[in-house]
Amino acid sequence: MASYAAVLSLFHTLNNIKIHPRPPISLDPQQLQSLTQNLTFFQDFLERHSCTGEEDDDILESRIAAVAYAAEDVIETHIVDQIHHRSNIFSKGRWKLTDAVEKSVKKIMGAQKVDQPDSGSTSHGLNIHRGYLYQDLGRVIGDMDLIKREVMEIIQDKIMTPQHHPHLHTNSSGVPASTWQSSAMPVFDDAIITDVLDKLIGQQSGLQIIPIIGMGGIGKTTFARNIYAKPLIVQYFDTMAWVTISQQYSRRNILQVLYQEVKGSIDGLSEMSEDEIGQILYKHLCGRRYLIVMDDIWSVEAWDTVKSFFPDSNGSRIMITTRLSNLAIELSCDHVFQMQFLDDNKSWNLLCEIMFGKLNCPIQLENIGKEIARKCRGLPLGIAVIGGLLKKSNMTQAYWSYTLGNLNAIINLENDEYTLRILRTSYKELPVHLKPCFLYIGIFPEDYEIKASLLIKLWIAEGILRPIDDKNLEEVAKEYLKELIDRNLILIAKLRPDGEARLCKIHDLLRDVCLRESQKQKFFCVVSGKQKHHTPRGMGMDRRICIDPENTNKEYSPLFLNVLKYAPLVRSLLSYNDILEHANLRYISLISNYQSAPRLLSVCSLFWNLQTLKVDNRYSSEPIIASAIWEMPLLRHVMLYEFELPDPPGEHKFVLENLQRLSLVKNFKFSDEVVKRIPNLKKLKVKYERSGVEEEKRVPNICINNLGRLQKLESFNLNIVLLDSCEKENIRRNLVSFPHSLKKLILSGTELDWEDLTTRIGSLPLLQFLRLSLGACRGPKWKTVEGQFCSLQVLQIADADDLKYWDTDSSHFPRLEHLLLQFFEELEEIPSSIGDIPTLKSIQLVGCSKFADDSAKRIKAEQEENGNEDLQVIIYSSSR
Repeated sequence: MASYAAVLSLFHTLNNIKIHPRPPISLDPQQLQSLTQNLTFFQDFLERHSCTGEEDDDILESRIAAVAYAAEDVIETHIVDQIHHRSNIFSKGRWKLTDAVEKSVKKIMGAQKVDQPDSGSTSHGLNIHRGYLYQDLGRVIGDMDLIKREVMEIIQDKIMTPQHHPHLHTNSSGVPASTWQSSAMPVFDDAIITDVLDKLIGQQSGLQIIPIIGMGGIGKTTFARNIYAKPLIVQYFDTMAWVTISQQYSRRNILQVLYQEVKGSIDGLSEMSEDEIGQILYKHLCGRRYLIVMDDIWSVEAWDTVKSFFPDSNGSRIMITTRLSNLAIELSCDHVFQMQFLDDNKSWNLLCEIMFGKLNCPIQLENIGKEIARKCRGLPLGIAVIGGLLKKSNMTQAYWSYTLGNLNAIINLENDEYTLRILRTSYKELPVHLKPCFLYIGIFPEDYEIKASLLIKLWIAEGILRPIDDKNLEEVAKEYLKELIDRNLILIAKLRPDGEARLCKIHDLLRDVCLRESQKQKFFCVVSGKQKHHTPRGMGMDRRICIDPENTNKEYSPLFLNVLKYAPLVRSLLSYNDILEHANLRYISLISNYQSAPRLLSVCSLFWNLQTLKVDNRYSSEPIIASAIWEMPLLRHVMLYEFELPDPPGEHKFVLENLQRLSLVKNFKFSDEVVKRIPNLKKLKVKYERSGVEEEKRVPNICINNLGRLQKLESFNLNIVLLDSCEKENIRRNLVSFPHSLKKLILSGTELDWEDLTTRIGSLPLLQFLRLSLGACRGPKWKTVEGQFCSLQVLQIADADDLKYWDTDSSHFPRLEHLLLQFFEELEEIPSSIGDIPTLKSIQLVGCSKFADDSAKRIKAEQEENGNEDLQVIIYSSSR
């Protein structure tokens, strides 16, 4: 929700001012204390007292958001004023950015008028002048105090007023009402049906809980109903009952529904206590083989309230449906059944069954119909809604083409936005700390596969994460991402070797939920190309703006400038065009031209709150010297195509505690002073290359023996090119100590002996990924030993021209999953023992010798003879 995000964002801004070694402004201690107390109160209120979604609650939340943003506007506008006042960087006599970039920077930083940096206004209607920070902030604090008093009255009223939960309803026959408006059923996978039936009527004697899990609308209830109604199930169980739990539940209502289901009567229920109803239910079920379905359960607490009334009768089962994957863990379930999206064929079959029953689709509509089914992304609820609409519509190509082009809007409008209401429930029930993170995903384009690492950086930069003691923000963000995945709101598109998400995405209909909620709460604004010559109403108050990726470069420039002109409060500008991705005081990511990158890097320290700096400067005509980085203590990630990092200046002793990534640094020097300044670095990519043949352009002593002192380093990429033999030998001789924290290592051109690889790298306890290329190792023989590479999962070796013999055993790579060998022209064979590694999934050869190819084929054949059909062997032979 926007209000919670606004409170957290202001908290982060205040904290960054507090911890900054050279804060751009100083706040009055009493005002800082008042702000902190009010923000703490608002945060606690939003976390503890979930709002109902009614109009009064929405107004209150919008007021909290507005006053938090107003305080941030006052503070940041005065910061900009001070930065401009202390620096002549924009004045005459110094170089100037292009007009567009200058205006962009000032607008994003909060200045209202480019030619009048001393004045402006905030979203709270305040006039900003130098020296009036105390008065301006005092007015906002006064408004905060007023809202705080109103909130306290609301809390008191809630304490005094008893809360009532809605009654639960169930079909008296024991078969739940269908969410589908057609007799058609999704074509469920036979394997999952068989597995569930086996669990229900299998030989396990004790009471078993069987969870059916998946996102809203994927067909959990329909699947459970299909199982529940099967004659085999009805005959097997002595007693059956179905109860729908939903978000709001009461123990009494659950017990009443179950009592009515199993007893067939409600006589005397009103006079009984909850425990009396439960005891009668327990006695009735005792000794009987029963099946209870608890549909749409949202918390383990709902189960805990009634579990004592379910006896451990022989062969009894409780089947639950839920959107929450982690609920199965909390219930200690042995097996989880995860509902999958329908594939294209099953989606089309379901759509046809809904529209035509047993008849065939008209041939002229088949191609469009299949595309409509595909665009529903395998979600049965969406297919059911669109099928019901098309069934009642004109069976013409024109109408179906219109439907295809407006699919999501039509699905949400049909049945009074029934589909949207079902999916919105998942958002409403999120803990408040997850709501801003979920909404933020809507800023990415439809069908966009999002890098999990990028999403984490953006969440942090936006200031929408709640700090947790003893955890850095990256760890908090990973936990939040996992929670959203467990709730089936974010889908995993690709996994990393360590099992974490590399790429993720969101279903189109859930993205619509994000867009609508964000528009309602003014959390972010999406601008389309149709708006390039005018400003959407109200954009002047927006702080996050996304430019539709469908805009072309030609359309983009006027649209981008128009946004900056009319959105002075924007802190986050996100586009997927080639010109600019995302720029604000906390996160800059852009593709630069040949001039802008050096200039940007020379002044980037002006961005006092910058956390991520990402510049594609491959077309720059000048070397990038990033000495300003040493003056930016809040930086977390620095990613450039290539840059040079001089030694830290002696006058500033900043330790970059937050810095986690540096890439790609040319001729990086691991001096004592440098290593001390970056103690928490996790990712480092370096390259060593001479800039000329002259003696003064030789690579100096880089002190690479200090590499092992970076004790938090998890990923290291070292590339050596264009060095003479003495320079290479100096690096090779001193490359003796690697941090034990390393999980990923890429070496290129290092010319280590194979024995060095085993002794120096094989002992790294956490190493999971190792790539060696372009002469990283040298010599005709590589002999490994037991006890090395204990955690290695991926091994990639390329261009080992002189390696002939590889002597190893399966126990030397106990966890290896993927082996890739490229351009091994002299290798005589791959050891057959490689195939005996129990975790091995694939062997891939590219351009290797015929002997190596033949040995890989033999390994495949041997494993198949031993019953291992899963090992993949892929060979791309070079032309010989």
